[in-house]
Amino acid sequence: QVRLVESGGGLAQAGGSLRLSCGASGRTSIIGTMAWFRQESGKERQFVAAIRWNEDTLFYADSVKGRFTISRDYGANTVYLQMNSLKPEDTAVYYCAARSGVYGPPSGHYEYGYWGQGTQVTVSS
Repeated sequence: QVRLVESGGGLAQAGGSLRLSCGASGRTSIIGTMAWFRQESGKERQFVAAIRWNEDTLFYADSVKGRFTISRDYGANTVYLQMNSLKPEDTAVYYCAARSGVYGPPSGHYEYGYWGQGTQVTVSS
């Protein structure tokens, strides 16, 4: 099993920045891809960004490209999401996710078997 714990959410003003962290523990050797998703109340979970764990290949949703950056500290088993130029529409609960698969589309939430508890991000206008 892989355990994921997020931190770093909170309140920011439009145009501001926040940095989310996700620490992985347990059987981290099985991780092929890690990702961030977000979910607004009553809506489907939405892909934000992903990283192939051993290759550092990055993927982004169009809505965050150029504003958000996903990165990882391999030795610390931690993935980050740096969020800049925040907009009110970025308001959501952000979830960290992991899967064993490396290749294939990274944006389907059904592909991920391990999830964190979520962290709230609220952006005020």
